[in-house]
Amino acid sequence: MTSTPKGSDEQANIPAPDTQSWIRPVAEDSIGPAERAALNDYDGIAEGYSAENETSLLNAYYERPAMLDLAGDVTGRRILDAGCGSGPLAAALRDRGAIVTGFDSSAKMLELARRRLGDDADLHLADLRDPLPFPDAAFDDVVASLVLHYLEDWTAPLAELRRVLTPGGRLIVSVNHPFADYLSGGPGTDYFATRQTFDEWTLGGHTALLGFWSRPLRAMTDAFTAAGFRISVISEPFPAPGARELFPDVFADRPSGAFLCFLFFVLQAG
Repeated sequence: MTSTPKGSDEQANIPAPDTQSWIRPVAEDSIGPAERAALNDYDGIAEGYSAENETSLLNAYYERPAMLDLAGDVTGRRILDAGCGSGPLAAALRDRGAIVTGFDSSAKMLELARRRLGDDADLHLADLRDPLPFPDAAFDDVVASLVLHYLEDWTAPLAELRRVLTPGGRLIVSVNHPFADYLSGGPGTDYFATRQTFDEWTLGGHTALLGFWSRPLRAMTDAFTAAGFRISVISEPFPAPGARELFPDVFADRPSGAFLCFLFFVLQAG
């Protein structure tokens, strides 16, 4: 799955394109048991979110190009797209010559991915919190695009991703930027705490409650190394060429073209 960062542009220097209009922060004490049971259910908003993802600044002109740049030449590489959503990253990797397998916990998102990738696409209904339905050392690379920040505990998921990678294989990760999360948390927020925040997303006439886990950079890097990964790259990329022209209002007060949004890692399996 993918996500859009929270908080005001003034607080966190995060761009404020029209995507922000469909996001409403929700206080934790207002969430009842029924809402928690349906947390992070993408099925209802799959169509609307997939359409938004195609052209948005944060996904189409920032996060996805950055992931592809970090992946580099993928010709012939077996790549697992963990939390593939409706398949835009999987499609781009396949177009570049990769052999792509994808999984997601949303059946509706997988339906959209199959529509995009074809009936013969290797797609699976699976949850990163559970054991994955793949053999050991099955993939040369795993891409985890804006998915880990939905999870409180990364220990078992990272162990599974390490298991399915070949020795020396790469895990390429994007997550909400911890400092942007800290700034958007407001007064009294503890940067070093692992804490959950909630948003209500309304897309395509449907609403879903999403929960995200913020954690400091140190907690991320500790989790990666404990799982047996070596950190090769930590990246805070610029948007893709053309973004400034397509979203002039966002970049009007950013001469450098940079903003805090997501953080990217390339990890190598030991």
